Amino acid sequence: MNVSRILLLSGVVALLWGEYENWRSSHTLVGSPAGTEEVIVVLGCRNSGSKANILNRWRVRAGLRSRGRNMAGSRIVFCGGAVGGPISEAELMAEYAHTCGYRGPVVLETGSRTTWENIEAVIPLIEDADPIKIVSNPMHAEQARSYLVRMRPDLAVRLARGADYRFGEWMIAKPVFAVFGRRRRATGRHRRKGPFAQPGGPARGVRVGDVGRRASVFPSST
Repeated sequence: MNVSRILLLSGVVALLWGEYENWRSSHTLVGSPAGTEEVIVVLGCRNSGSKANILNRWRVRAGLRSRGRNMAGSRIVFCGGAVGGPISEAELMAEYAHTCGYRGPVVLETGSRTTWENIEAVIPLIEDADPIKIVSNPMHAEQARSYLVRMRPDLAVRLARGADYRFGEWMIAKPVFAVFGRRRRATGRHRRKGPFAQPGGPARGVRVGDVGRRASVFPSST
């Protein structure tokens, strides 16, 4: 077998491995809760510009397609503070959701800076929801679900699968996502920081509104 064929085969194997790892993550720590008042938590990523970047745009689309058809109620929580730029990830994603035609209820969590803080901050916003869907790239979403299991196992039993995995979508990047996801899992890099959120605790950095209005003019709850 010549070098070009070896390289081609290696590439195909890497792509299929990436698909498998992301598919596996999308089916981990989720169940089939019977509730009809869903919440979809969309996790942001570092964003330096004044518009949602390509990864945040994809996460928004994945969140929108995660909505259940037979739900009595459905709302979306966009998570992420102004980590990479002057505008929070949550606000940028909410504005992009508006351009995608979404006009439903939305909550912006704009104070968190890490995945751990995303989950800790969002707990007061999801306590009444069933099912709970956490959406990101699949391995990141699995990581976030594992944090909810550690912080609030009573809420974790309501976790359901979002629509953040599709075969062939982000296929080139999936092996990279898988490598970083496995590394985080193996090293336990993200550890507990501060006290766990308690039932009925305050939600900081939160704005509530309808995505039909621009995120930049949502009234603050503080």
